[in-house]
Amino acid sequence: MTKTMSIRMDRENFEFLSEFTKEQRSDFSKAVRDMVTRGRLLLGVERYKKGEASLGRAAELAGIRVGQMMTLLTEFGVESRVEEDDYLQGLAAIRKAW
Repeated sequence: MTKTMSIRMDRENFEFLSEFTKEQRSDFSKAVRDMVTRGRLLLGVERYKKGEASLGRAAELAGIRVGQMMTLLTEFGVESRVEEDDYLQGLAAIRKAW
């Protein structure tokens, strides 16, 4: 379900989005949605990198699955903070599920 909203933004960002919209041959609403999506991904990466979020929380912030978050972190060159114990606990949980 989508929601409609009204936002305020400074002129520089408005002009950027207007230009971006023209380049992408898209509409303004789609450009804003794309930027929010990209912002969520970046937020998840930054929080994980700073140690402010676990892998699961970073994925939640980004709006993606944990496996996708792991791939994204690799693409951004962020080293994993998953310790061996974390890995073994995850493996045990998977074994129980199967």
